[in-house]
Amino acid sequence: MLAPIAWSTPPAAYGPWEQVTSHLTEGLVKRGIDVTLFATATSRTAGKLVATTAAGYAEREGQDPKVLEYLHISQVMGVANAFDIIHNQFDFMPLGYAPLVNTPMVTTIHGFSSEQIVPVYERYNDSTDYVSISDSDRDDRIDYIATVYNGVDPDQFTVNREGGDYLLYFGRIHPDKGAAEAIAIAKRAKRPLWIAGLIQDHDYFRDKVAPHIDDENVRYLGNVGPDERDRILGGAYALLHPISFEEPFGLSVAESMMTGTPVIAFDRGSMPELIDHGKTGYLTDSVEGAVDLVSACGDLHRREIADSARDRFSVERMVDNYIDVYDKILSR
Repeated sequence: MLAPIAWSTPPAAYGPWEQVTSHLTEGLVKRGIDVTLFATATSRTAGKLVATTAAGYAEREGQDPKVLEYLHISQVMGVANAFDIIHNQFDFMPLGYAPLVNTPMVTTIHGFSSEQIVPVYERYNDSTDYVSISDSDRDDRIDYIATVYNGVDPDQFTVNREGGDYLLYFGRIHPDKGAAEAIAIAKRAKRPLWIAGLIQDHDYFRDKVAPHIDDENVRYLGNVGPDERDRILGGAYALLHPISFEEPFGLSVAESMMTGTPVIAFDRGSMPELIDHGKTGYLTDSVEGAVDLVSACGDLHRREIADSARDRFSVERMVDNYIDVYDKILSR
């Protein structure tokens, strides 16, 4: 299992790719599969850990990400013959090795950072098998073996049948994710807003978010970890996900629904695949539309929301689907 190395696997707080990689690794180990995880030395696994760097480049300053990444990838590929299959969770850079090693490789595409990298994936259609994390995040130029939704560990989340009164924004603080829009929605709906997440765009946070933080109507909780995540998500009246890009999956959306908290999201990317409109949340295309839907969230059944999420987005379901992918590849 070739993990990303921006953060540890699993991450202490932010790190969605690392989180999914950890869930899959541990799920496979529980099934009796021999898994070697190539990750940072700060990582934890019940499988075999091969540490290619002392700490993630986003965790420790002064490291050169490209140097660490190429050393990381080359260490895996240097021992490729020791494995039945290599699962690449590390974006497009390992693809150049695929034609050079005999071990089959499957690559999960966690989203396209830009249109410019798509030709790289296209070039290696015949050398690796691609998995998309949603049907909406597919490109016609790429050949896919399957779509496998990201898995969430239900044991890390408590079903909250009541919820609270605050609205929640949970995600990267970046224009794409819509923190400013969430503030506007909460103010017009006359509900408090809690904001949690990594500040990825500091100028955006300074200009569009920080001026509204008063610790009463708008609170910023920081980049919270797993223990706080369960409490904060479950205690919310609804999660706001007013994205302005084609979201490949949206891990916080699945996590919110695991606790029974409904989601109001802009109708882009994978949101129609994750959210059952009128049952687990609502889809809209504007701030005004979201404001109108806030009160309707009180009519949704939180236990049913959680049951739906646990059926569709559990780690067990993800592991089952990936084992099917591995079997297809190895049977060739």
